[in-house]
Amino acid sequence: MNTQVAAPAAGSAAWCNPVVPQRADPHLSLHDGRYCFTASVPEFDAIELRVSADLAGLAEAPAHRIWTRHAQGPMSCHVWAPELHRVDGRWIVYFAASEVGDIWKLRMYVLENSHADPLQGEWVERGQIATPMDTFALDATRFEHGGRAYLCWAQKDPAIAGNTNLYLAELANAWTLKGAPVRISQPELPWECIGFLVNEGPAMLRRHGRVIVSYSASATDANYCMGLLWADEHADLLDPAVWHKSPTPVFVSGNGQFGPGHNSFTTTPDGQTDLLVYHARNYREIDGDPLFDPNRHTRIQAFAWTAEGLPDFGAPVADGACTAQSPGAAARLKEPAL
Repeated sequence: MNTQVAAPAAGSAAWCNPVVPQRADPHLSLHDGRYCFTASVPEFDAIELRVSADLAGLAEAPAHRIWTRHAQGPMSCHVWAPELHRVDGRWIVYFAASEVGDIWKLRMYVLENSHADPLQGEWVERGQIATPMDTFALDATRFEHGGRAYLCWAQKDPAIAGNTNLYLAELANAWTLKGAPVRISQPELPWECIGFLVNEGPAMLRRHGRVIVSYSASATDANYCMGLLWADEHADLLDPAVWHKSPTPVFVSGNGQFGPGHNSFTTTPDGQTDLLVYHARNYREIDGDPLFDPNRHTRIQAFAWTAEGLPDFGAPVADGACTAQSPGAAARLKEPAL
């Protein structure tokens, strides 16, 4: 079982994959010229934040622990998939957590910080995001479109066979839904139903006249993969009928990387190159429950676009692959001929 990972040389202008070892469910965003990175830690017991001026520096950036799980009760176990967002001049972290006494009672929660620097100030618990179904829920992400704020997440519906579906709702504020959620996807295709029936880990792009949502499917082993949803940018996003789904997965195991998924999106500092941020293992066989294997490493790679205006992620890059961050050397975003 190969668990060795490469690291960029000191002073290197390139980032090398994997970028951050043993960090699953990565969320990377660019704010005021700095990259902010958070992810699930192997112990599932805290939320940490790294800040770096460039992608190459993420591996060595100090991991600041901004919040630690409770000793008991809500938010005391399985702290998963944090995301950092800038909302109305404040920092918001969305995450999921369960309870020591009921480890699968997973719900979505929110932290808020009013300081200009997310590494400073006080992180205040804003509580649980209430949804009409009080069931297993996780992987909340937010986006703005057409002057409205939306939350997209994964949740179990007891009336539907399987584990989690994807839901979308408008937000009244950062932690309160406005109106009823709608289901925009559920696991129904063969590649979404291997091991478990799962749609989870949504991430949003808005390009070429479309609102695009990537997501992850199947069990968290080598079968884990990514799918794609999209809707016209002028459509009513809360109408499930406007959403289209790729009939095949758009990012799968390859080049010695297994189970790629739970991604986020960012760009190079100049905004000219779109980047896919995801986790994967560098071996197929896993001892025990894949969920507790710590070697899902964070990886970053540039991607292009198809002639139809949809992302073309290609295949996962092999370990040790390095990419220059300078705009002249990085893979450039290719505008489709629409």
